[in-house]
Amino acid sequence: TAQGALVVFTLHGSALDLGITVALQFTPVLLFGAWGGVLADRFDKRHLMIVTQSAFLVQALVIGLLVATGVVQLWMVWLLALIFGGINVVDNPARQAFVVEMVGPDDLANAVGLNSVIVNSSRVIGPALAGALMVSVGIAATFLFNAASYVAVIFALVAMEPALLHTARRVPRARGQVRAGLSYAWSVADLRIPLLLMALIGTLGYNFSVLLPLMAKDVFHSGAGTYSLMSTAMGAGALMGALYAASRSKPSQRILIRAAFLFGATSLLVAWAPSLRLEFAALVPMGAAAILYVAMTNSLLQLVSKASMRGRVMALWAVVFLGSTPIGGLFAGSFAAHFGARWAVGVGGMINVAASLWGWYEFRRAAASRESSTTVGDGLATESEPGISSAEVAEAQVLEAESLSFARERGIEGDGEAVADPEEVRSSAP
Repeated sequence: TAQGALVVFTLHGSALDLGITVALQFTPVLLFGAWGGVLADRFDKRHLMIVTQSAFLVQALVIGLLVATGVVQLWMVWLLALIFGGINVVDNPARQAFVVEMVGPDDLANAVGLNSVIVNSSRVIGPALAGALMVSVGIAATFLFNAASYVAVIFALVAMEPALLHTARRVPRARGQVRAGLSYAWSVADLRIPLLLMALIGTLGYNFSVLLPLMAKDVFHSGAGTYSLMSTAMGAGALMGALYAASRSKPSQRILIRAAFLFGATSLLVAWAPSLRLEFAALVPMGAAAILYVAMTNSLLQLVSKASMRGRVMALWAVVFLGSTPIGGLFAGSFAAHFGARWAVGVGGMINVAASLWGWYEFRRAAASRESSTTVGDGLATESEPGISSAEVAEAQVLEAESLSFARERGIEGDGEAVADPEEVRSSAP
């Protein structure tokens, strides 16, 4: 948020300049995010986070000092944005997977849901706070305040008692770990569908840092104050969505799809609001839908994933959510430069609506496939077929049974709620 305001309002950059800034910030996650997940599975997550949070502190401090001394230039902002993205390659999957190590099995579902709300609501509520700080104390002080905030995080991580953590067994170094994570995520429908859906919506829908400043400047012919109010309205809606998400003990596919659809629909209202008053009103439900969708997706992925794969799955989540931003940011900035900010927001909203309908269809198809597999599995032959040994038949039956059990335990049953990994619950019990 502060970087976007710095580029647009202080350095007087263009829409394309802003898009490049956002792209550089998230390109490392897109290119190397999967390897960050391997590191999160292989090393102590708390130690990794102490290192990455310290690096974030230095990055924020440097850009704050550059702005305060008046020597900041656009290329410096781009370089620091790229450094931020490089740190995030490791920090994001480690931070996402670390939450389940802080609680016992009885609190796993609620902890994952609450963490999803806190982490992802900060992506929407954070801009509102940053906007208020920029108006009241200036952009330089906002960056310095951000740097100081990392001190509290580092202190909390250092103060934790390692013996009280439910530390997952580390994955030993081996070849093909990234490929194994990709194969695992693709083979499980309840992981594959949310990841693909997030790739679509994340690319074209979550471009607030690019499009909101342009809406304020080019559409409503205002400055940082209006941008701050727009961010505040969206943050208020995000808080409502976060509270609702936190009230649910388990993620729901139905709510995930409805939130994605509402996010796209309200984006259309934001795109074509004829006045600032209506713009503020439309931003509230858009913020609520945005955070509810992200929180449901994040929680579903964490609860469905095996403990040994969670770091890699959440790295893929970072790739499709954060890593899609370079593509989306460049597209949004370039599209807005040629056709205007309204059309950039509107086209993203239309594609989000279409993506939500595709996700609804795919979830229904996966559920029907599970039911069909259960019926077929119950009638598996027990005798060897010609050319196939009895051992191979037995192995096929075991794999089929495990697959069906996996679908029942982690899949969407009844009201569409995910269930935590029972094997993980047993292994983490004292």
